Amino acid sequence: MPLSEHEQRVLEQMEQALYAEDPRFATSLVGKSEARAKRRRAALGLLIALAGLGLVVLAVTMHQIWIGGLGFAAMVFGGVWAMTSPRTKGATLGTVDAHGNVTLHAKPGGNARHGKQASGKGHKSSGLLNRFEERWDKRREEGPF
Repeated sequence: MPLSEHEQRVLEQMEQALYAEDPRFATSLVGKSEARAKRRRAALGLLIALAGLGLVVLAVTMHQIWIGGLGFAAMVFGGVWAMTSPRTKGATLGTVDAHGNVTLHAKPGGNARHGKQASGKGHKSSGLLNRFEERWDKRREEGPF
């Protein structure tokens, strides 16, 4: 069930607080497959950038400006590719009505279940969220140990 805007804000605040308090622990929570994908993407971007640098050096020795332009473009593309994170798949957007029912919306890419209703327990989840918020505040007041 998708999170409401308030729940997303609270979750983002909790993540930011976790990163501020214990960055080593927070980074260790990142999924291994996600970390592997980031490393693979960075390595591929670095290789593309190095190939572009090689093309620039080749262009200087051959006095060919167009090869240098291609090399520069490859360097920029490789750097941007290495620095951006891969997109996550499978995110479905939806809205929650007052009764806790979820209406799923179309994905930007295409095949979606527009208007499909999913049963939810809005009242219990808000109580659960309130308990999580109370526990979080209590832990923050008690201190790190």
